[in-house]
Amino acid sequence: MATEIRVPTLGESVTEATIGKWFKKAGEAVAADEPIVELETDKVTIEVPAPAAGVLSEIIAKDGETVGVGALLGSIGEGAGAKAAPAAAPAAVKAEAPKAEAPKAAPAPAAAAAAPAGANGPAVAKLAAESGLNPAMLAGSGKDGRVTKGDMLAAIATGAAAAPAPAPVVARAPSAPDDAAREERVKMTKLRQTIAKRLKDAQNTAAMLTTFNDVDMTAVMSLRAQYKDVFEKKHGVKLGFMGFFTKAVIQALKDVPEVNAEIDGQDLVYKNFYHIGIAVGTDKGLVVPVVRDADQLSVAGIEKAIAGLGRKARDGKLGIEDMQGGTFTITNGGIYGSLMSTPILNAPQSGILGMHRIEERPVVVKGQIVARPMMYLALSYDHRIVDGKGAVTFLVRVKEALEDPTRLVLDL
Repeated sequence: MATEIRVPTLGESVTEATIGKWFKKAGEAVAADEPIVELETDKVTIEVPAPAAGVLSEIIAKDGETVGVGALLGSIGEGAGAKAAPAAAPAAVKAEAPKAEAPKAAPAPAAAAAAPAGANGPAVAKLAAESGLNPAMLAGSGKDGRVTKGDMLAAIATGAAAAPAPAPVVARAPSAPDDAAREERVKMTKLRQTIAKRLKDAQNTAAMLTTFNDVDMTAVMSLRAQYKDVFEKKHGVKLGFMGFFTKAVIQALKDVPEVNAEIDGQDLVYKNFYHIGIAVGTDKGLVVPVVRDADQLSVAGIEKAIAGLGRKARDGKLGIEDMQGGTFTITNGGIYGSLMSTPILNAPQSGILGMHRIEERPVVVKGQIVARPMMYLALSYDHRIVDGKGAVTFLVRVKEALEDPTRLVLDL
């Protein structure tokens, strides 16, 4: 008897994934719990293990296809007999093909537009008329791909009515023939599509503004140089700058709590906890794992947590739980050489701090021009929640803590 391979539960708010690649071909033997297929969600890439040992008898969802939670991906047969399964029923597969492809057929939008009530039901037609959302733009979850009332309500709740799907899919002007021959077209990964959508949504939704300050890194760099060897020997992790910055940010968030808040409908939700997201660049795009309850960790604890999350991110091992619940984000463009930037909010958060490269610049100290290691800081914030006074105060608090790290130890 064949064992089905299905899409597992993907985590909170994640309902679909894209087939990244199959690690096995039909007819190949697999071991129980061996990774058999890679799924890309809008948050992370996960590997689905084989539910049983045997032979991969059938692959139903091909590379690049989008599948929902619980969808059938393929099946595993027992022993050598499973190899005959694909050959035993080719006619059945062909017979079912038109039925499976029907929801994707090109005429579907026209049919929906011509007779929405008949195709999708009166409740869908009513919601379409009230919201202005075209059901043909949605992937229906009902029988034969029909759009249900639930599909419409979910799309309206996530803002699809205000921003119809066709808008971002405008075809660009064709390249000149000589240029087109030298172009390479690659389908965007699920993660990259989601990054693009979330960043654009943040721009469209929040009243985003950025304020700047600079910080003299002399004191932090001296402290780090003095203790980095003994720190690494004791804690098994390098003493970087992120521990200091995270501590400084938490102190500033306590002084300016609106930067640690978010909007929920007509309400402001103040977070009396500090889950700090740390932006990490990977080959597949930017991800933001979260250091939970960072205020309860020492500098060493923060550095260990960040190092562990960074390794998981680079190895593609981050789980959904690693990237949920952040209340504020720190991003460090300085590691790539950035002098200054305006980071985009990580919605629904109301603030993100941008770090940049450290460079020696002339500054005036006690009437004397001296060279100091300086870093520009940028705070992008949602002006709907945070006023200019609060944003400037926040950055000043971060600056004060970093220029006098004793404040971080004494909680001043």
